[in-house]
Amino acid sequence: MSDILERILARKREEVAELSRRHSADRLRERAAAQSAPRGFAASLRRHAEQGGAAVIAEVKRASPSKGLIRADFDAAWIASQYQEGGAACLSVLTDEDFFQGSIADFQAARSATTLPAIRKDFVIDEWQVLESRAIGADCILLIAAALSASRLAALHHAARALGMDVLIEVHDLNELNGVLGAGLGEGLLIGINNRNLRTFQTSLDTTLRMLPWLPSGHEVVTESGIGSAADVQRMLGAGVRRFLVGESLMRQPNPGVALKRLLDL
Repeated sequence: MSDILERILARKREEVAELSRRHSADRLRERAAAQSAPRGFAASLRRHAEQGGAAVIAEVKRASPSKGLIRADFDAAWIASQYQEGGAACLSVLTDEDFFQGSIADFQAARSATTLPAIRKDFVIDEWQVLESRAIGADCILLIAAALSASRLAALHHAARALGMDVLIEVHDLNELNGVLGAGLGEGLLIGINNRNLRTFQTSLDTTLRMLPWLPSGHEVVTESGIGSAADVQRMLGAGVRRFLVGESLMRQPNPGVALKRLLDL
């Protein structure tokens, strides 16, 4: 586990304690029940993928620990609306404040500005965060295999599915993938392969290509990080990968939606 990930997880444990002090579980359940039904994150990706092109999860992201500030003129609602016009299948919105300068307000503004399903992009380690995610309207949550034991992964996956949310499970290498596949989560998992090395923060699309042969049929793969051009998209499509999570390369452009259209070669 990288030093930055250890620091993030230490902060998340503090946030969970703060969340449990601020809210009762019953109140969060009431807020979750009051939300409209999840919009179908995995289903939207599937529909776009079955049309023969790339199904893109377009990311709303202000900053990152490795790159610092990515976009100074940040308006989550406007960016999300441009992504929808640009052909995105889903949204990803960072809600981590300390390391990515995101917020729950960003998530709610982005999701409210579109009809797209949205994943809450954060470091989820506890059922309190799962419940909070549905209470703020999340359609999907991210679970990072590097941050969780197999038993915690299974428990959080079950909690999210019980609330009607989809789950994107992120892996970085074969050991993590094998751990996920052995966690007893069943068929039809949405598995994100992150092309960024957690230790060096360098990206290589070869990470996805190396891991594809080890992924059993019946699961759906999302390639994450390092997608910067239409040629990258075509390379992945040629390997049978039709689901993409793209953030930084779009966020650095004047209009992220126009940049997405170029990426999709529309």
